[in-house]
Amino acid sequence: MKPTSIDAFHEARGSADRAICDVLRSIIDACLTDAESKIWHGHPVWFLNGNPIVGYSKLKDCMRLMFWSGADFDEPALKPGSGKFKDASIRYTDASEVDTEELERWLGKARNIQWDYKNIYKRKGLLERLV
Repeated sequence: MKPTSIDAFHEARGSADRAICDVLRSIIDACLTDAESKIWHGHPVWFLNGNPIVGYSKLKDCMRLMFWSGADFDEPALKPGSGKFKDASIRYTDASEVDTEELERWLGKARNIQWDYKNIYKRKGLLERLV
């Protein structure tokens, strides 16, 4: 059963993954105070003006933090996704790996570098830069 809230998503994780999720959520919430957060496609995601900005998901052996526009952040620790989109991510296996300063910097870039994923279906898969 898919979680219906971010709290439920966290509760469904094992202790190590839950610790990662708790750290990520606290930093994201503190930096993106005006963002809407919810479960989207089964994972916690934060939105600015309806546009997905950042979220995390459980992979087989780690937690993955993804920025929808992260490929344009010029951050070596963020690995670009495969395909035509602008996403980039980092994987964590322990909460101690989350670098607060680094994550805060990325969240600042996420606010200022955005591609319009909100309207991607209307444009038949074409992305347009917002900010």
